[in-house]
Amino acid sequence: MKRLRATARIAPEDAPTFFTLLAHDDAVTEARVLEVNTTAEGRETFLIAIDGDHSAFAARATETPGVESVDVSSVGDGRAYALLVMRSPETPLFDRIHELGDDAGFVVRTPFVYRDGAMSGHAVGDPEPLQRALENVPEELDLRIDEVGTYRGGLDDPTVALSERQREALEVAQELGYYETPREATHEDVAAELDCAPATASNHLQKAETKLVDAALDEFGPDV
Repeated sequence: MKRLRATARIAPEDAPTFFTLLAHDDAVTEARVLEVNTTAEGRETFLIAIDGDHSAFAARATETPGVESVDVSSVGDGRAYALLVMRSPETPLFDRIHELGDDAGFVVRTPFVYRDGAMSGHAVGDPEPLQRALENVPEELDLRIDEVGTYRGGLDDPTVALSERQREALEVAQELGYYETPREATHEDVAAELDCAPATASNHLQKAETKLVDAALDEFGPDV
């Protein structure tokens, strides 16, 4: 089983409107598509993390062809989450991009990261269908292969080792600015959001951080 990581660019004049909204809009510093749900009728619901002017993003999203609704929840400091419902625009390029994922034998995994006119993401699957997808990439899509290797489960996605409570603690800490320089929040602030004792919040964070560091060090092998 192989893992492929790639970055795609589309010139603004060729880009589908949804790609332009996430990758080329000045209001968005970075957008991360965290989850996607597609109905049998072709309607898609996206959960998107937004860094930037979320009010401008919401206004422009509602004007984007195919977007049916957008609900934005701000978490402060220029960060927000958007729940966006859309019907796939009827454009040839958008259709051809979607068709790349129709072949059996591989999955395209979230998050998809949009930044500075580009989208990056990764896929996991058998070599043959992955190769067929690469061979059928539309010519308007400037695709750069960043990494090809054997899929290693948790080493490729260290967050799978986190418990739900540890993941929640990290998300809360990040939203509060616990990892900012200078630090904008304390264990007590994180504990208040988690509704637990400060020592418990500290324990969740320490265990989560240890798992992430261990996974990162495993990248270099057992002798590090």
